[in-house]
Amino acid sequence: MKAKTNLENLYMKRNTELQISQTQKKCNKTEELLLEEIEKLRMKTEEENRIHMEIEMFLRKEQQKLEEKLEFWMEKFDKDTEMKQNELNALKAAKASDLTHLQDLAKMIREYEQVIIEDRIEKEKTRKKIEQDELELRSAIKLQAWWRGTVVRREIGSFKMPKDKDDSKDAKGKGKGKGKDKDKRRGKK
Repeated sequence: MKAKTNLENLYMKRNTELQISQTQKKCNKTEELLLEEIEKLRMKTEEENRIHMEIEMFLRKEQQKLEEKLEFWMEKFDKDTEMKQNELNALKAAKASDLTHLQDLAKMIREYEQVIIEDRIEKEKTRKKIEQDELELRSAIKLQAWWRGTVVRREIGSFKMPKDKDDSKDAKGKGKGKGKDKDKRRGKK
């Protein structure tokens, strides 16, 4: 029985060792699989971290570019707005200046027109005065000529013909006397 027990003990010992060995192999294999899985996951995690870092770096660069662009465009907007405001102010000032100048010119033109109208009226008055003076002069000359003619024809005033006192003087040959000239004026020959 002792030998049986020894044999059973030996069998049990070997069986236990075999079970331990199989369990150890199983555990080792599982451990290897788990270590492989851990290594794969570690590599995958490292890859994911690397990709994450690259994406984060890319996004930061893009964000920085966009911020620089935004700053550039905001500065450009401010400069352009200020420049356009200055242009607008200059145009408003020029418009006001031009309007003032235009009003001055319009006032000057009205004054010139008034001067021209007054000058035309004055010239017309002068022309009418000259025409009136010429008409009066012609009328006076005609009237004087008519009067002189009437005085001479009617022998009025100093234009009276002296009566012939000395007919004998004409006979004696003194033909260039006053009487002959008056005869000539009267139309007598």
